[in-house]
Amino acid sequence: MNHAQDSFSKSPTALPSTAPPLPAERRALAVIDPRTLERDCFVRCIELARPDIAISGFNSIDDWQNRHDAGLCQVVLYSTGNRAVQEVAAEIADLVALAAASPVVVIGTANDLSEMLAAFDCGARGYLPSSVGVDEIVETSLLTSFRGIFLPLASLQALRASVPQTTPPETSCDEHLTERQRAVCEALRRGKSNKIIAGELNLCESTVKVHIRNIMKKLGAKNRTEAAFKLNASMIAGGGRLS
Repeated sequence: MNHAQDSFSKSPTALPSTAPPLPAERRALAVIDPRTLERDCFVRCIELARPDIAISGFNSIDDWQNRHDAGLCQVVLYSTGNRAVQEVAAEIADLVALAAASPVVVIGTANDLSEMLAAFDCGARGYLPSSVGVDEIVETSLLTSFRGIFLPLASLQALRASVPQTTPPETSCDEHLTERQRAVCEALRRGKSNKIIAGELNLCESTVKVHIRNIMKKLGAKNRTEAAFKLNASMIAGGGRLS
């Protein structure tokens, strides 16, 4: 179990729940990890850093089932070792069923969406990549006593990054306007009247009206006020030019 500090995992992220927490005096950790060295090191680290927490190590689910205190509401940490969650999904599901009211938190090998979802599909209350530090593991584990579902911040960021972001295709209003229409747009967005626009651009007022009707049609505006609003918004979005 790798306890190196994850620079992105500063604090666990919780989905809130209205269920009451388990009594603080009954909280304890059980660590299931078939790797003796990693398991013993983790248990010893917790004993030294958090003497207020009762922690026990077990080499398998059967070992935990035979030796754990059934009267103690434990948070059960299940390490997949070097295996993917999908490879041990049946074991995790069995552990969740055996643990009953005791929440199960899976410590997996990667900060990967498929690993998180596989753990939650098995009934786990939390998923932690093995790269997080001991403090994050302990705090997240204890938070599962509140009967929520928990991920460290880095896992939540990985989850968000996996969601495809759709953005509407950019269309440039400027590309569909003639040079004269762009001049009328500039005057229109400044709130100038048709008469003033005609005088400044040396056009007939009727010609200005035609240009404005075409501009409104291209902008999808119902009136000149809406057209001016859209032109100003387009200028802002385009960094000073129509976009």
